[in-house]
Amino acid sequence: MGKKGKREKKGKGAEKTAAKMERKVSRRARKEEEDLEALIAEFQTLDAKKTQVIETSCPPPSPRLNGSLSAHPEKDELILFGGEYFNGQKTYLYNDLYLYNIRKNSWTKVEIPNPPPRRCAHQAAVVPTAGGQLWVFGGEFASPSGEQFYHYKDLWVLHLASKTWEQIKAPGGPSGRSGHRMVACKRQLMVFGGFHESTRDYIYYNDVYAFNLDSFTWSKLAPSGIGPAPRSGCQMATTPEGSIVIYGGYSKQRVKKDVDKGTLHTDMFLLKTEGSGKEEDKWVWSRLNPSGVKPTPRSGFSVAIGPNNRSLLFGGVHDEEEEESIEGDFFNDIYFYDIGKNRWFPGQLKVSRSEKRKRRRGRRAETDGGDDEVEKQAPRGPVEIVKEVVAEDGTVMTIKQVISGPADEKERSESEEEEEDAALSPQVEPCPRSNAMLAVKHGVLYVYGGMFEVGDRQFTLSDLYSIDLHKMEEWKVLVEMDPKTQEWLEESESDEEEEDMEGAEGGEEDEESSEEDSEDEGGEEQHPSVQPDEKHADYLSRTEQYWIKVARSNMGPDAKEKKVVKVAHAMAKTFYEDSI
Repeated sequence: MGKKGKREKKGKGAEKTAAKMERKVSRRARKEEEDLEALIAEFQTLDAKKTQVIETSCPPPSPRLNGSLSAHPEKDELILFGGEYFNGQKTYLYNDLYLYNIRKNSWTKVEIPNPPPRRCAHQAAVVPTAGGQLWVFGGEFASPSGEQFYHYKDLWVLHLASKTWEQIKAPGGPSGRSGHRMVACKRQLMVFGGFHESTRDYIYYNDVYAFNLDSFTWSKLAPSGIGPAPRSGCQMATTPEGSIVIYGGYSKQRVKKDVDKGTLHTDMFLLKTEGSGKEEDKWVWSRLNPSGVKPTPRSGFSVAIGPNNRSLLFGGVHDEEEEESIEGDFFNDIYFYDIGKNRWFPGQLKVSRSEKRKRRRGRRAETDGGDDEVEKQAPRGPVEIVKEVVAEDGTVMTIKQVISGPADEKERSESEEEEEDAALSPQVEPCPRSNAMLAVKHGVLYVYGGMFEVGDRQFTLSDLYSIDLHKMEEWKVLVEMDPKTQEWLEESESDEEEEDMEGAEGGEEDEESSEEDSEDEGGEEQHPSVQPDEKHADYLSRTEQYWIKVARSNMGPDAKEKKVVKVAHAMAKTFYEDSI
């Protein structure tokens, strides 16, 4: 048998194994899903009581993650649908719909009869047909305990002009799943990957389906070539020619009984049609080897399509598995993928020209002005300041700072000035997070919500930031949020649980004491945005990357990243305390 025959035989064997696993998962999940169907039916009964569209001006939506944020195709609005929230004891799922008016920076809650059931980890895609349509497929519903899951395989369309929901019942579509990806490509919705999980089993997918927006029919593609391994949470983008790009994602597999091994995928693939993009055309997978600087491995990142034929990736988390726990490093960076050039590059903030001029004028004023007596005492050459900083783990770090005298001022390079600007006049930016909701409108990126963890506590966000992707000069805060004010109920016995609930329903005093307890339990390793000193936390979150560079240069290239970050935080704290 030739190599081609062996590959075909191996491929068919893998397909049989996957089909067998899917049947096994399906059988075990059926009982769980029957239990949850009753709960979903109760919620739908409540929703059925709505008989008319009600639009109400409202404050920003409650904290959430794994919802969908989409740009209205014809109006300066963003559409937020669904999502989830966990308060330490109970999981909440949403099917509410909000519109964000970009020009007015205001929110409207829109209640529409017969909406899709509550869900998270679904996918939404907007098309400009008939005044705009929002298509929603799949996702999951979780029991309040968060231990049972129901995976949807339904398809819905929100007609934006008439503000009506419609369920599209078409056979032959994907099986129930969440964590999949869906994009609008020409006159089709393309669905890839995802996973289905029950209490004991799970399965990840790498299948591709297309839904025709003209005939309202599903078709399963059978691409040739070697495609991506099964995964969820990947990046999926379309090219102007109608091809599909897949990057990254997450999957896990059982290595032995009760032991799972997770995989962060960093590979990249192109799904291309050999025809004009019709259903009967042949599709082919091929591997992409992009140039540039790829994102660091992560899961839970969020994606959007930006201007200039570029897709973008924001945030995410890299989990480090310890012996008895998992610690996550969260991100708030942006990476762009130039589809035409097949190149990755990090999105870096630039200092605007007007701001540069202001800073230069400020430096000249400081140099030219000043007291004569002070000027005489000021040293002409560089001065070395030596400080000892004790990091949180007890590491003693000696920091040497060389402060240039007036003679060196003119010799500083532009890059050095920019680094100093970043430290002394830091930029506002979203705190690191995963599972945020993204949308791009008129070349501006909007980031809403998401979550991060501190120890065993999860912080779910409801803030809103924007950044002009053409200029990349500054983040703007459209909706602020203080994570410390969020309710968190520790897991406990029934008696303690009642006390916790009473505390949560009590006044501000009870809330504050529970916050202090959770901060103490979080241990030493705390997120910058939940430090007791808000001004210090704000300074640290905005200058962290600068101090990491300084710490790394002091500690050398072989230093472990976690230790470098700890020392950087200690250095920033020392500098901050000296400055005040």
